[in-house]
Parts: sequence; C-alpha cells; structure tokens
Amino acid sequence: MLDHQTKKAFTNWPTVAPFVYVPHSEAEYEQLVAILDDLIDQVGQDQEHPLASLMEVIGFLIEKYENENIPEPTFDV
Repeated sequence: MLDHQTKKAFTNWPTVAPFVYVPHSEAEYEQLVAILDDLIDQVGQDQEHPLASLMEVIGFLIEKYENENIPEPTFDV
C-alpha cells in the first residue's frame, strides 16, 4: 500500500519529469547543464535551500553522463 507522500510524488511526477531525467543525448545533457546553472544561481551554497537536493540530483545525473560519454582529456608529457 502506497503512503500519502508516495502517492503525492506519483501525482506530481509529470510536472517534474521534464526537468529530472537521465540524459541519453548531448542535447538532453546540455539542457540539464542549463537547468543546473539556473539552480546554482538560485541556491548558491545554501544547503538548507528547498532546491538544494534537486541541484544535487541534477549534478549527479550530469556527472553520470559525463563519466559515460565524455572522455577524460589526456596530456602528453
């Protein structure tokens, strides 16, 4: 049986889904980076800000995409 909070999350997901997703293309990745930039402007370093956890989740999704799709630069010495 689903609790009230879970039901509420399920009901609100269609509104949130366009902003919180696993990027599968460069365009989706770039859109998440733009969203993160906006969040950083609003949240800054305030860990108590209501959007701080969203900023952390989006940052994690961006990092996951980068680790899987963007090669690390190599420097020849």
